[in-house]
Amino acid sequence: MDRLKDKIILVTGAAGAIGTAIADAVVKQGGSAIRTDLPGRAGIDHALDVTSEDDWTRTLAAVGAAPGRLDGLVNAAGIIAVGTVEGTDFATWRRVMAINLDGTFLGCKYGMRLLRRGGGAIVNISSVSGLVGGHNLAAYNASKGGVRLLTKSVALHGARLKPAVRCNSVHPAFIAGPMAEEMIGQFRDPALARERLAASVPLGRFGTPTEVAELCVYLLGDESAFVTGAEFVLDGGLTAQ
Repeated sequence: MDRLKDKIILVTGAAGAIGTAIADAVVKQGGSAIRTDLPGRAGIDHALDVTSEDDWTRTLAAVGAAPGRLDGLVNAAGIIAVGTVEGTDFATWRRVMAINLDGTFLGCKYGMRLLRRGGGAIVNISSVSGLVGGHNLAAYNASKGGVRLLTKSVALHGARLKPAVRCNSVHPAFIAGPMAEEMIGQFRDPALARERLAASVPLGRFGTPTEVAELCVYLLGDESAFVTGAEFVLDGGLTAQ
């Protein structure tokens, strides 16, 4: 249980289902998790609004002071909004883009300052909605597709550094937890929506936060030392159809 032994990993959105599972997995594998989320959330080490440059500089300055280094970053903060291009108001569009894409950009930008000192790994949580479109996910598709290609740019930049900083994206389908329930709740018939979403997955179920976390452990650890700029899909076969 030491795949991340002595590694220091910062996780955003750490009060959410996926973020909590990732942080817990880091600790389970011998690492130290720096848990960040919005002010007032339970169980966090630093209050961090991922859309705020000031919050990022403050948080990373604190990490730079103690423990003094950073070995990994997981950009897991995110939200979802259901809406077509016509049905999505501009305020919703901007909020989704700010949290999902701007927040990931700021994390990569400012996290790199610490990661490049000793090399490390960034994992950006995207979505299958960053690979394929949905008629009623205009803002979410755009934001998660942006995360996918931002990841590749960051990976190519990080590969030029000595030591290198790797960057990969993770693309889950429906993952059981509050975000999935929030999305389902935006449909007219949530029970029917949940049933149809599960049925659309060849393996016939939603994924779990723990399954996402286990993949992140691999991407944060030395086992994946030759892996960068790649996209990893956890979707029960959804996009294979």
